[in-house]
Amino acid sequence: MAIIPDLAPALPEIFLACASMALLMIGVFRGDGSLRLVSWLTVAAFVVTGFLLLQGPEGRSVTFNGLFVADSFGTFAKLLILIASSLAVVLSVNYLEKEGVARFEYPVLIALATLGMLAMVSANDLISLYVGLELQSLALYVIASFKRDVAKSTEAGLKYFVLGALSSGLLLYGSSLVYGFAGTTSFDKLAAVLEGMPSMGVVIGMVFVAAGLAFKISAVPFHMWTPDVYEGAPTSVTAFFAVAPKVAAITLFMRVLVGPFGDLAVQWQQVIQFCAAASMIIGALGAIQQKNIKRLMAYSSIGHIGYALVGLSAGSVEGVRGVLIYMAIYLAMNVGVFAVILSMRQSGRAVEEVADLAGLSKTHPMLAFAMAVFMWSLAGVPPAAGFWGKWAVFLPAIQAGLYPLAIVGVIASGISCFYYLRVIKAMYFDDVTEPLDRPTRTAGLVVAGAGLFVFPVYIIFLSPITSGAAAAAAALFGAR
Repeated sequence: MAIIPDLAPALPEIFLACASMALLMIGVFRGDGSLRLVSWLTVAAFVVTGFLLLQGPEGRSVTFNGLFVADSFGTFAKLLILIASSLAVVLSVNYLEKEGVARFEYPVLIALATLGMLAMVSANDLISLYVGLELQSLALYVIASFKRDVAKSTEAGLKYFVLGALSSGLLLYGSSLVYGFAGTTSFDKLAAVLEGMPSMGVVIGMVFVAAGLAFKISAVPFHMWTPDVYEGAPTSVTAFFAVAPKVAAITLFMRVLVGPFGDLAVQWQQVIQFCAAASMIIGALGAIQQKNIKRLMAYSSIGHIGYALVGLSAGSVEGVRGVLIYMAIYLAMNVGVFAVILSMRQSGRAVEEVADLAGLSKTHPMLAFAMAVFMWSLAGVPPAAGFWGKWAVFLPAIQAGLYPLAIVGVIASGISCFYYLRVIKAMYFDDVTEPLDRPTRTAGLVVAGAGLFVFPVYIIFLSPITSGAAAAAAALFGAR
Protein backbone atom coordinates (compact mmCIF):
# COMPACT_ATOMS: atom_id res chain seq x y z
CA MET A 1 0.00 0.00 0.00
CA ALA A 2 2.93 2.32 0.56
CA ILE A 3 3.69 2.27 -3.17
CA ILE A 4 0.36 3.86 -4.16
CA PRO A 5 1.05 7.36 -2.76
CA ASP A 6 4.51 7.25 -4.38
CA LEU A 7 2.98 6.58 -7.81
CA ALA A 8 0.18 9.11 -7.43
CA PRO A 9 2.13 12.14 -8.80
CA ALA A 10 3.02 10.15 -11.94
CA LEU A 11 -0.40 8.57 -12.43
CA PRO A 12 -1.22 10.57 -15.62
CA GLU A 13 2.03 9.45 -17.27
CA ILE A 14 1.55 5.84 -16.12
CA PHE A 15 -1.96 5.82 -17.57
CA LEU A 16 -0.81 7.30 -20.88
CA ALA A 17 2.01 4.72 -21.13
CA CYS A 18 -0.45 1.86 -20.57
CA ALA A 19 -2.96 3.44 -22.97
CA SER A 20 -0.28 3.74 -25.67
CA MET A 21 0.54 0.05 -25.39
CA ALA A 22 -3.15 -0.84 -25.49
CA LEU A 23 -3.69 1.36 -28.57
CA LEU A 24 -0.79 -0.39 -30.29
CA MET A 25 -2.39 -3.78 -29.63
CA ILE A 26 -5.78 -2.58 -30.85
CA GLY A 27 -4.21 -1.36 -34.08
CA VAL A 28 -2.33 -4.62 -34.58
CA PHE A 29 -5.40 -6.82 -34.12
CA ARG A 30 -7.79 -4.57 -36.05
CA GLY A 31 -5.30 -4.23 -38.91
CA ASP A 32 -5.88 -1.95 -41.90
CA GLY A 33 -8.64 0.60 -41.57
CA SER A 34 -8.16 1.14 -37.83
CA LEU A 35 -6.69 4.65 -38.12
CA ARG A 36 -9.89 6.46 -37.17
CA LEU A 37 -10.64 4.17 -34.24
CA VAL A 38 -7.10 4.38 -32.84
CA SER A 39 -6.98 8.16 -33.44
CA TRP A 40 -10.17 8.86 -31.52
CA LEU A 41 -9.14 6.48 -28.74
CA THR A 42 -5.84 8.38 -28.55
CA VAL A 43 -7.72 11.65 -28.14
CA ALA A 44 -9.84 10.01 -25.42
CA ALA A 45 -6.62 8.86 -23.69
CA PHE A 46 -5.34 12.45 -23.76
CA VAL A 47 -8.59 13.68 -22.24
CA VAL A 48 -8.39 11.13 -19.42
CA THR A 49 -4.75 12.04 -18.84
CA GLY A 50 -5.72 15.69 -18.54
CA PHE A 51 -8.45 14.80 -16.05
CA LEU A 52 -5.95 12.82 -13.96
CA LEU A 53 -3.61 15.81 -14.03
CA LEU A 54 -6.29 18.10 -12.65
CA GLN A 55 -7.17 15.56 -9.97
CA GLY A 56 -3.54 15.05 -8.94
CA PRO A 57 -2.04 15.90 -5.56
CA GLU A 58 -1.82 19.58 -4.66
CA GLY A 59 1.45 21.36 -4.09
CA ARG A 60 4.82 19.95 -5.05
CA SER A 61 5.28 16.17 -5.03
CA VAL A 62 8.56 14.37 -5.77
CA THR A 63 8.67 10.66 -6.48
CA PHE A 64 10.85 7.91 -8.02
CA ASN A 65 13.75 8.78 -5.72
CA GLY A 66 13.71 12.42 -6.74
CA LEU A 67 13.66 11.82 -10.50
CA PHE A 68 10.09 13.01 -11.08
CA VAL A 69 8.32 16.12 -9.79
CA ALA A 70 4.66 17.11 -10.06
CA ASP A 71 3.70 20.74 -9.44
CA SER A 72 1.51 23.56 -10.77
CA PHE A 73 4.16 24.56 -13.28
CA GLY A 74 4.21 21.09 -14.80
CA THR A 75 0.42 20.78 -14.75
CA PHE A 76 -0.07 24.02 -16.71
CA ALA A 77 2.47 23.01 -19.36
CA LYS A 78 1.16 19.43 -19.60
CA LEU A 79 -2.39 20.64 -20.22
CA LEU A 80 -1.14 22.78 -23.12
CA ILE A 81 0.79 19.79 -24.51
CA LEU A 82 -2.26 17.50 -24.28
CA ILE A 83 -4.48 20.08 -25.99
CA ALA A 84 -1.93 20.52 -28.79
CA SER A 85 -1.47 16.77 -29.25
CA SER A 86 -5.23 16.15 -29.29
CA LEU A 87 -5.82 18.79 -31.96
CA ALA A 88 -2.89 17.45 -34.01
CA VAL A 89 -4.41 13.96 -34.01
CA VAL A 90 -7.88 15.28 -34.90
CA LEU A 91 -6.51 17.32 -37.81
CA SER A 92 -4.37 14.49 -39.17
CA VAL A 93 -7.00 11.81 -39.80
CA ASN A 94 -8.47 13.19 -43.04
CA TYR A 95 -5.03 14.29 -44.26
CA LEU A 96 -3.50 10.83 -43.81
CA GLU A 97 -6.43 9.16 -45.56
CA LYS A 98 -6.23 11.50 -48.54
CA GLU A 99 -2.45 11.07 -48.79
CA GLY A 100 -2.71 7.27 -48.74
CA VAL A 101 -0.75 6.78 -45.50
CA ALA A 102 -3.66 5.94 -43.19
CA ARG A 103 -1.74 3.71 -40.78
CA PHE A 104 -2.68 3.24 -37.14
CA GLU A 105 0.95 3.66 -35.99
CA TYR A 106 0.67 7.44 -36.48
CA PRO A 107 -1.56 8.28 -33.47
CA VAL A 108 0.32 5.71 -31.35
CA LEU A 109 3.61 7.46 -32.13
CA ILE A 110 2.07 10.81 -31.24
CA ALA A 111 0.87 9.32 -27.94
CA LEU A 112 4.39 8.04 -27.18
CA ALA A 113 5.93 11.39 -28.13
CA THR A 114 3.41 13.12 -25.85
CA LEU A 115 4.34 10.74 -23.03
CA GLY A 116 7.97 11.76 -23.49
CA MET A 117 6.98 15.43 -23.36
CA LEU A 118 5.06 14.96 -20.11
CA ALA A 119 8.05 13.15 -18.62
CA MET A 120 10.35 15.97 -19.78
CA VAL A 121 8.26 18.63 -18.12
CA SER A 122 8.30 16.74 -14.80
CA ALA A 123 12.01 15.87 -14.92
CA ASN A 124 13.78 16.60 -11.63
CA ASP A 125 17.11 15.09 -12.59
CA LEU A 126 19.40 15.29 -15.61
CA ILE A 127 18.94 11.54 -16.15
CA SER A 128 15.13 11.62 -16.21
CA LEU A 129 15.36 14.73 -18.38
CA TYR A 130 17.35 12.81 -20.98
CA VAL A 131 15.07 9.77 -20.88
CA GLY A 132 11.95 11.89 -21.46
CA LEU A 133 13.68 13.92 -24.17
CA GLU A 134 14.76 10.85 -26.09
CA LEU A 135 11.36 9.16 -25.78
CA GLN A 136 9.87 12.22 -27.43
CA SER A 137 12.61 12.53 -30.04
CA LEU A 138 12.62 8.89 -31.18
CA ALA A 139 8.89 9.03 -31.92
CA LEU A 140 9.28 12.37 -33.72
CA TYR A 141 12.08 11.03 -35.92
CA VAL A 142 9.74 8.30 -37.17
CA ILE A 143 6.68 10.45 -37.87
CA ALA A 144 8.83 13.07 -39.65
CA SER A 145 9.54 10.40 -42.30
CA PHE A 146 6.08 8.81 -42.10
CA LYS A 147 5.57 9.11 -45.87
CA ARG A 148 8.50 6.77 -46.41
CA ASP A 149 7.92 6.50 -50.17
CA VAL A 150 8.40 10.27 -50.59
CA ALA A 151 12.01 11.46 -50.80
CA LYS A 152 11.40 14.81 -49.07
CA SER A 153 9.76 13.15 -46.08
CA THR A 154 12.56 10.60 -45.73
CA GLU A 155 15.12 13.39 -46.03
CA ALA A 156 13.30 15.39 -43.33
CA GLY A 157 13.37 12.45 -40.94
CA LEU A 158 17.06 11.78 -41.62
CA LYS A 159 18.08 15.41 -41.12
CA TYR A 160 16.09 15.61 -37.91
CA PHE A 161 17.65 12.39 -36.66
CA VAL A 162 21.27 13.36 -37.44
CA LEU A 163 21.00 16.85 -35.96
CA GLY A 164 18.94 15.50 -33.05
CA ALA A 165 21.74 13.05 -32.27
CA LEU A 166 24.16 16.00 -32.25
CA SER A 167 21.98 17.90 -29.78
CA SER A 168 21.71 14.80 -27.58
CA GLY A 169 25.50 14.58 -27.58
CA LEU A 170 25.76 18.21 -26.47
CA LEU A 171 23.22 17.61 -23.73
CA LEU A 172 24.97 14.48 -22.46
CA TYR A 173 28.39 16.12 -22.54
CA GLY A 174 27.06 19.07 -20.58
CA SER A 175 25.36 16.75 -18.10
CA SER A 176 28.60 14.81 -17.58
CA LEU A 177 30.49 18.04 -16.90
CA VAL A 178 27.87 19.15 -14.40
CA TYR A 179 27.98 15.77 -12.66
CA GLY A 180 31.77 15.72 -12.65
CA PHE A 181 32.16 19.16 -11.07
CA ALA A 182 29.02 19.25 -8.89
CA GLY A 183 28.86 15.56 -7.89
CA THR A 184 25.14 15.13 -8.55
CA THR A 185 22.54 15.15 -11.33
CA SER A 186 19.53 15.89 -9.09
CA PHE A 187 17.99 19.31 -9.66
CA ASP A 188 17.29 19.83 -5.95
CA LYS A 189 20.84 18.90 -4.93
CA LEU A 190 22.35 20.96 -7.74
CA ALA A 191 20.43 24.01 -6.55
CA ALA A 192 21.91 23.53 -3.07
CA VAL A 193 25.46 22.88 -4.34
CA LEU A 194 25.44 25.90 -6.66
CA GLU A 195 24.38 28.39 -4.00
CA GLY A 196 28.05 29.21 -3.45
CA MET A 197 30.63 30.16 -6.06
CA PRO A 198 30.31 27.55 -8.86
CA SER A 199 33.32 26.16 -10.66
CA MET A 200 34.01 27.04 -14.27
CA GLY A 201 33.35 23.41 -15.22
CA VAL A 202 29.74 23.65 -13.98
CA VAL A 203 29.20 26.84 -15.96
CA ILE A 204 30.57 25.26 -19.14
CA GLY A 205 28.42 22.17 -18.54
CA MET A 206 25.36 24.36 -18.10
CA VAL A 207 26.09 26.08 -21.43
CA PHE A 208 26.28 22.70 -23.20
CA VAL A 209 23.00 21.59 -21.58
CA ALA A 210 21.37 24.86 -22.67
CA ALA A 211 22.72 24.34 -26.21
CA GLY A 212 21.21 20.84 -26.36
CA LEU A 213 17.84 22.16 -25.22
CA ALA A 214 18.03 25.16 -27.57
CA PHE A 215 18.09 22.71 -30.48
CA LYS A 216 14.76 21.26 -29.38
CA ILE A 217 13.08 24.67 -29.45
CA SER A 218 14.90 25.58 -32.73
CA ALA A 219 16.49 28.69 -31.28
CA VAL A 220 19.29 30.31 -33.28
CA PRO A 221 22.07 29.15 -33.81
CA PHE A 222 20.53 25.66 -33.48
CA HIS A 223 17.70 26.28 -35.92
CA MET A 224 19.15 24.89 -39.15
CA TRP A 225 16.96 21.77 -39.16
CA THR A 226 13.63 23.57 -38.84
CA PRO A 227 12.85 24.86 -42.38
CA ASP A 228 13.83 21.61 -44.12
CA VAL A 229 12.01 19.37 -41.64
CA TYR A 230 8.88 21.55 -41.66
CA GLU A 231 8.76 21.50 -45.46
CA GLY A 232 9.64 17.84 -45.96
CA ALA A 233 7.57 16.24 -43.22
CA PRO A 234 3.88 15.48 -43.86
CA THR A 235 1.83 18.61 -43.17
CA SER A 236 -0.02 16.99 -40.28
CA VAL A 237 3.35 16.18 -38.70
CA THR A 238 4.54 19.75 -39.24
CA ALA A 239 1.40 20.97 -37.45
CA PHE A 240 2.31 18.75 -34.50
CA PHE A 241 5.97 19.85 -34.53
CA ALA A 242 4.96 23.50 -34.46
CA VAL A 243 3.08 23.31 -31.17
CA ALA A 244 3.42 20.44 -28.67
CA PRO A 245 7.21 19.81 -28.79
CA LYS A 246 7.86 23.57 -28.63
CA VAL A 247 5.72 23.97 -25.52
CA ALA A 248 7.39 20.98 -23.87
CA ALA A 249 10.93 22.07 -24.71
CA ILE A 250 10.54 25.72 -23.65
CA THR A 251 8.94 24.56 -20.40
CA LEU A 252 11.81 22.17 -19.74
CA PHE A 253 14.24 24.97 -20.60
CA MET A 254 12.68 27.16 -17.90
CA ARG A 255 12.64 24.36 -15.32
CA VAL A 256 16.34 23.62 -15.87
CA LEU A 257 17.58 27.20 -15.90
CA VAL A 258 15.41 28.59 -13.11
CA GLY A 259 15.61 25.47 -10.92
CA PRO A 260 19.06 23.89 -10.52
CA PHE A 261 20.89 26.74 -12.27
CA GLY A 262 18.86 29.57 -10.78
CA ASP A 263 21.89 30.96 -8.91
CA LEU A 264 23.82 31.10 -12.18
CA ALA A 265 21.31 33.50 -13.73
CA VAL A 266 23.97 36.07 -14.53
CA GLN A 267 25.81 33.48 -16.63
CA TRP A 268 22.89 31.91 -18.49
CA GLN A 269 21.05 35.18 -19.10
CA GLN A 270 23.81 36.23 -21.49
CA VAL A 271 23.34 33.05 -23.53
CA ILE A 272 19.54 33.36 -23.55
CA GLN A 273 19.66 37.01 -24.55
CA PHE A 274 21.87 36.19 -27.53
CA CYS A 275 19.62 33.30 -28.59
CA ALA A 276 16.52 35.50 -28.21
CA ALA A 277 17.90 38.39 -30.27
CA ALA A 278 19.37 36.13 -32.96
CA SER A 279 16.17 34.05 -33.21
CA MET A 280 13.99 37.14 -33.63
CA ILE A 281 16.26 38.61 -36.32
CA ILE A 282 16.86 35.37 -38.28
CA GLY A 283 13.19 34.40 -37.99
CA ALA A 284 12.05 37.78 -39.34
CA LEU A 285 14.59 38.09 -42.16
CA GLY A 286 14.58 34.41 -43.17
CA ALA A 287 10.81 34.33 -43.73
CA ILE A 288 10.75 37.28 -46.14
CA GLN A 289 11.94 35.30 -49.17
CA GLN A 290 9.92 32.14 -48.49
CA LYS A 291 7.26 31.14 -51.01
CA ASN A 292 6.39 27.80 -49.42
CA ILE A 293 4.01 28.49 -46.55
CA LYS A 294 5.40 25.63 -44.43
CA ARG A 295 8.92 27.06 -44.68
CA LEU A 296 7.48 30.48 -43.89
CA MET A 297 5.88 29.06 -40.75
CA ALA A 298 9.21 27.40 -39.86
CA TYR A 299 10.98 30.75 -39.80
CA SER A 300 7.97 32.23 -38.04
CA SER A 301 8.32 29.61 -35.30
CA ILE A 302 12.02 30.48 -34.92
CA GLY A 303 11.08 34.11 -34.46
CA HIS A 304 8.35 33.32 -31.95
CA ILE A 305 10.70 31.20 -29.88
CA GLY A 306 12.92 34.28 -29.79
CA TYR A 307 10.04 36.34 -28.41
CA ALA A 308 9.38 33.69 -25.75
CA LEU A 309 13.06 33.70 -24.75
CA VAL A 310 12.82 37.45 -24.17
CA GLY A 311 10.57 36.70 -21.19
CA LEU A 312 12.95 34.01 -19.92
CA SER A 313 15.88 36.43 -20.26
CA ALA A 314 14.34 38.55 -17.51
CA GLY A 315 14.93 35.69 -15.05
CA SER A 316 11.92 36.72 -12.95
CA VAL A 317 8.55 35.29 -11.91
CA GLU A 318 6.85 37.77 -14.25
CA GLY A 319 9.08 36.66 -17.11
CA VAL A 320 8.23 32.97 -16.66
CA ARG A 321 4.54 33.84 -16.37
CA GLY A 322 4.80 35.83 -19.60
CA VAL A 323 6.41 32.90 -21.42
CA LEU A 324 3.62 30.55 -20.31
CA ILE A 325 0.95 33.01 -21.46
CA TYR A 326 2.79 33.48 -24.74
CA MET A 327 2.99 29.74 -25.39
CA ALA A 328 -0.74 29.30 -24.69
CA ILE A 329 -1.57 31.96 -27.27
CA TYR A 330 1.11 30.66 -29.66
CA LEU A 331 -0.54 27.23 -29.53
CA ALA A 332 -3.92 28.60 -30.64
CA MET A 333 -2.41 30.72 -33.42
CA ASN A 334 -0.36 27.89 -34.92
CA VAL A 335 -3.08 25.26 -34.67
CA GLY A 336 -5.39 27.61 -36.55
CA VAL A 337 -2.84 28.38 -39.28
CA PHE A 338 -2.00 24.72 -39.83
CA ALA A 339 -5.67 23.77 -39.91
CA VAL A 340 -5.95 26.16 -42.86
CA ILE A 341 -2.77 24.79 -44.47
CA LEU A 342 -4.11 21.24 -44.14
CA SER A 343 -7.22 22.45 -45.99
CA MET A 344 -5.13 23.71 -48.94
CA ARG A 345 -6.04 21.16 -51.61
CA GLN A 346 -6.73 21.70 -55.29
CA SER A 347 -8.61 18.93 -57.08
CA GLY A 348 -7.72 16.58 -54.24
CA ARG A 349 -3.96 17.21 -54.23
CA ALA A 350 -2.20 19.05 -51.40
CA VAL A 351 -0.61 22.44 -52.22
CA GLU A 352 1.79 24.41 -50.06
CA GLU A 353 2.70 27.65 -51.84
CA VAL A 354 1.59 31.08 -50.63
CA ALA A 355 0.46 31.78 -54.19
CA ASP A 356 -2.03 28.90 -53.92
CA LEU A 357 -4.02 31.05 -51.47
CA ALA A 358 -4.71 33.58 -54.24
CA GLY A 359 -8.30 34.80 -54.20
CA LEU A 360 -9.26 32.70 -51.17
CA SER A 361 -11.49 35.54 -49.93
CA LYS A 362 -13.67 35.14 -53.05
CA THR A 363 -14.02 31.35 -52.93
CA HIS A 364 -13.89 30.68 -49.16
CA PRO A 365 -14.47 34.04 -47.40
CA MET A 366 -14.74 32.68 -43.83
CA LEU A 367 -11.56 30.61 -44.20
CA ALA A 368 -9.74 33.67 -45.58
CA PHE A 369 -11.00 35.84 -42.72
CA ALA A 370 -9.82 33.30 -40.14
CA MET A 371 -6.40 33.06 -41.81
CA ALA A 372 -6.15 36.86 -41.82
CA VAL A 373 -6.92 36.92 -38.10
CA PHE A 374 -4.19 34.35 -37.46
CA MET A 375 -1.69 36.36 -39.51
CA TRP A 376 -2.53 39.57 -37.63
CA SER A 377 -2.16 37.74 -34.35
CA LEU A 378 1.19 36.20 -35.31
CA ALA A 379 2.39 39.67 -36.27
CA GLY A 380 1.36 40.93 -32.83
CA VAL A 381 -1.08 43.55 -34.07
CA PRO A 382 -3.79 44.58 -31.57
CA PRO A 383 -6.48 43.70 -30.71
CA ALA A 384 -5.55 40.11 -31.66
CA ALA A 385 -4.27 37.78 -28.93
CA GLY A 386 -0.71 37.77 -30.28
CA PHE A 387 -0.29 41.39 -29.18
CA TRP A 388 -0.97 40.50 -25.56
CA GLY A 389 1.38 37.55 -25.79
CA LYS A 390 4.22 39.84 -26.83
CA TRP A 391 3.21 42.37 -24.20
CA ALA A 392 3.47 39.61 -21.56
CA VAL A 393 7.09 38.81 -22.49
CA PHE A 394 8.37 42.29 -23.39
CA LEU A 395 7.16 43.97 -20.19
CA PRO A 396 9.24 41.80 -17.78
CA ALA A 397 12.28 42.34 -20.01
CA ILE A 398 11.81 46.11 -19.82
CA GLN A 399 11.33 45.91 -16.06
CA ALA A 400 14.62 43.99 -15.87
CA GLY A 401 16.39 46.73 -17.84
CA LEU A 402 16.82 44.68 -21.03
CA TYR A 403 15.95 47.63 -23.27
CA PRO A 404 18.11 46.62 -26.28
CA LEU A 405 16.49 43.17 -26.36
CA ALA A 406 13.00 44.67 -26.23
CA ILE A 407 13.89 47.11 -29.02
CA VAL A 408 15.17 44.25 -31.20
CA GLY A 409 11.88 42.44 -30.53
CA VAL A 410 9.78 45.42 -31.61
CA ILE A 411 11.85 45.88 -34.79
CA ALA A 412 11.61 42.16 -35.62
CA SER A 413 7.84 42.31 -35.08
CA GLY A 414 7.64 45.20 -37.54
CA ILE A 415 9.65 43.27 -40.15
CA SER A 416 7.49 40.18 -39.67
CA CYS A 417 4.40 42.19 -40.60
CA PHE A 418 5.68 42.19 -44.19
CA TYR A 419 5.47 38.47 -44.81
CA TYR A 420 2.31 38.01 -42.76
CA LEU A 421 0.64 40.78 -44.74
CA ARG A 422 1.86 39.12 -47.96
CA VAL A 423 -0.32 36.13 -47.13
CA ILE A 424 -3.32 38.42 -46.53
CA LYS A 425 -2.56 40.26 -49.77
CA ALA A 426 -2.59 36.98 -51.71
CA MET A 427 -5.97 36.00 -50.24
CA TYR A 428 -7.70 39.34 -50.75
CA PHE A 429 -6.05 41.08 -53.70
CA ASP A 430 -4.67 38.38 -56.04
CA ASP A 431 -6.80 36.79 -58.73
CA VAL A 432 -7.99 33.22 -58.35
CA THR A 433 -5.90 30.77 -60.35
CA GLU A 434 -7.40 27.49 -59.19
CA PRO A 435 -9.82 27.51 -56.23
CA LEU A 436 -9.08 25.41 -53.17
CA ASP A 437 -11.32 22.48 -52.36
CA ARG A 438 -13.91 22.83 -49.64
CA PRO A 439 -12.29 22.20 -46.22
CA THR A 440 -13.42 19.24 -44.16
CA ARG A 441 -15.85 19.82 -41.31
CA THR A 442 -13.20 18.89 -38.72
CA ALA A 443 -10.70 21.41 -40.08
CA GLY A 444 -13.43 24.04 -40.26
CA LEU A 445 -14.35 23.53 -36.61
CA VAL A 446 -10.72 23.75 -35.49
CA VAL A 447 -10.19 26.91 -37.56
CA ALA A 448 -13.34 28.47 -36.09
CA GLY A 449 -12.39 27.54 -32.53
CA ALA A 450 -8.82 28.82 -32.85
CA GLY A 451 -10.07 31.95 -34.60
CA LEU A 452 -12.47 32.75 -31.77
CA PHE A 453 -9.63 32.35 -29.26
CA VAL A 454 -7.22 34.55 -31.21
CA PHE A 455 -9.79 37.26 -32.02
CA PRO A 456 -10.92 39.62 -29.21
CA VAL A 457 -13.17 36.86 -27.82
CA TYR A 458 -9.98 35.51 -26.18
CA ILE A 459 -10.53 38.13 -23.45
CA ILE A 460 -12.92 35.57 -21.91
CA PHE A 461 -10.09 33.02 -21.63
CA LEU A 462 -7.27 35.44 -20.79
CA SER A 463 -8.07 35.67 -17.09
CA PRO A 464 -7.91 31.92 -16.30
CA ILE A 465 -4.81 31.53 -18.49
CA THR A 466 -3.11 34.44 -16.73
CA SER A 467 -4.08 33.09 -13.30
CA GLY A 468 -2.86 29.59 -14.16
CA ALA A 469 0.41 30.94 -15.58
CA ALA A 470 0.97 33.07 -12.48
CA ALA A 471 0.44 30.08 -10.16
CA ALA A 472 2.73 27.95 -12.33
CA ALA A 473 5.52 30.56 -12.32
CA ALA A 474 5.21 31.01 -8.54
CA ALA A 475 5.46 27.22 -8.08
CA LEU A 476 8.63 27.08 -10.17
CA PHE A 477 10.35 29.83 -8.21
CA GLY A 478 8.96 28.57 -4.91
CA ALA A 479 10.76 25.26 -5.44
CA ARG A 480 14.18 26.95 -5.48
